[in-house]
Amino acid sequence: MTNTGYSQMRPSLQFLVFIAVTVVMLIIGLLISMGIITLLYNFDTFMKVSQLQIDTPNAISALWIIQFISTTMPILAIPVFFAYVIVKEPESYLRLTNKFPWQLIALVFITMFMSLPIMEQLSDINQRLVLPPFLKGVEEWMRASEQQAEKATNILLKMDNIWDLIKTVLFVGGLTAIVEELMFRGALQTIFIRWTKNHHAAIWITAILFSAFHMEFFGFLPRLMLGVFFGYFVYWSGSIWTSIWAHFINNGTAVIVTYLYQHKTIKTSPDDTHVFSLAGYVFSIIITVLLLINYRNIALAASRNTTADGTELD
Repeated sequence: MTNTGYSQMRPSLQFLVFIAVTVVMLIIGLLISMGIITLLYNFDTFMKVSQLQIDTPNAISALWIIQFISTTMPILAIPVFFAYVIVKEPESYLRLTNKFPWQLIALVFITMFMSLPIMEQLSDINQRLVLPPFLKGVEEWMRASEQQAEKATNILLKMDNIWDLIKTVLFVGGLTAIVEELMFRGALQTIFIRWTKNHHAAIWITAILFSAFHMEFFGFLPRLMLGVFFGYFVYWSGSIWTSIWAHFINNGTAVIVTYLYQHKTIKTSPDDTHVFSLAGYVFSIIITVLLLINYRNIALAASRNTTADGTELD
């Protein structure tokens, strides 16, 4: 594809522009959500909910508005605006093609579940992270931020009935997966592939930014590894839909398990660790690696010469 206009920008400059667009979109989203909550309720409600004071009337509804308007919609608008308006290459920067072997959908599904012990072990390692004494203040801030994020998540994942479950699966599992994958595995990963000229480096850098973006420091490692999986799914297949599907499975499963635990259908908390044995971890690693190799071979066999952005697969 011949680049025109802004798409001739160096990848480093594209990254800076992308960051600028991100900041502007998030600010706009925050202002719009503040305006909507102020109109529907009052400004005091917005301020209290922003501080996660949920004892105020309409707090949960206001929190959903903030989540949707100030976070989810801007994250969707950022890559779409960047791809269509800034670089004018939506095919390369969004990767919305559905031309990939559909066996990959089944492989993604199996891989996500077979890798659960790996993610659980990484989470356990992350939770035991202790910084050096001279960084005690940083660690305390990280733990406080984690608790705030967990509090907000628990509010959003409070599901009283099956309709709450369906709504939450569609929003947290579906919509969140779409917007985050377009932003990270779509636009950002493409920028870093063109910048570093090394897809491995690009996938890991994007995964690091993806995990850091969530501001949940003691869940950094498992989210990093998820980001790596998502990145390779997209790179090998050339399609964003593979990582959206993987992301949906991850988030949707967490929502369903939370619902079942809340309603005492299962006894295992979604926050529990040490669920698997050593044999389970070893088996998970072996099978996950084999599944990823199989995924790669099928994807490359279907499109051996070029990826969606015209670079040679290897």
